[in-house]
Amino acid sequence: MNWDDLRIFLAVARSGQLLSAARALGVNHATVARRLSALEADLAVKLVDRRTTGSQLTPAGERLLATAERVEADMLGARAEIGGGDVALSGSVRIGAPDGFGVAFLAPRLGRLTEQHPDLTLQLVPAPRAVSLSRREADIAITVERPEHGRLIARKLVDYTLGLYASRDYLARAGTPTTPQDLAAHALVGYVEDLVYSSALAYADEVDRSFKPRFEIASTLGQTEAVKAGAGIGILHAFIARGEPDLVPVLPERAIRRSYWMVLHESVRELRRVRVAAEFIARCVDEARDIFA
Repeated sequence: MNWDDLRIFLAVARSGQLLSAARALGVNHATVARRLSALEADLAVKLVDRRTTGSQLTPAGERLLATAERVEADMLGARAEIGGGDVALSGSVRIGAPDGFGVAFLAPRLGRLTEQHPDLTLQLVPAPRAVSLSRREADIAITVERPEHGRLIARKLVDYTLGLYASRDYLARAGTPTTPQDLAAHALVGYVEDLVYSSALAYADEVDRSFKPRFEIASTLGQTEAVKAGAGIGILHAFIARGEPDLVPVLPERAIRRSYWMVLHESVRELRRVRVAAEFIARCVDEARDIFA
């Protein structure tokens, strides 16, 4: 069993398709299929069920995946320590984040890191769902829950709040609710419930069980823009809403509290480019901690 075969196995396991794995590795489909078959022959066990709809790991493949990821982590760590390929801060780092934190907070700040390291490429992916670090959909993920499974390293970044907001124009037209029950008489802006990928993001009931929006938007920033335009009352991120002078808090005592976590996969934590990017994000949050309070 050699590292090249394991590397191909990892790509197939993470992409779920031989063709996608081939593209990611920059080789042809036949090479991936041949090397995967050679690995299975070497181990005398079937690792992947190849289907027309994709590839699925067998129980033996699941066991090998954990071992292969440990080997990968050791290889990447050795390269960084010895000085091969990762000492000069170059290459790319992909950061997956909810759109509110990713676009409203990180996007204006990450340019400072590329200025400091001109050979570093940052990829910010405002994720409408949870990203998979084990499948390398991102090197760093910002989440709203601490992960409980997998070979992941989590660090709490900051607590943040959400609350009810409306535009001044809307409140002038429709009046200001004074109790949660008053919300039933107002136009409400909310999220698309069946697209919420984490229970931590299903927070409407914490305001009031009668919070039933008629305008649903599957984007934090989209909800903010709709509320700014006078579409109704919405539950917005306070660190975003406070920067909009036309937005007014409504029923401020109904605040909702959540947390942002920064998560890395064990196999990339020793890569200097990933470590530097993670430390930079943590510093940005520390420097701006007051806006989340």
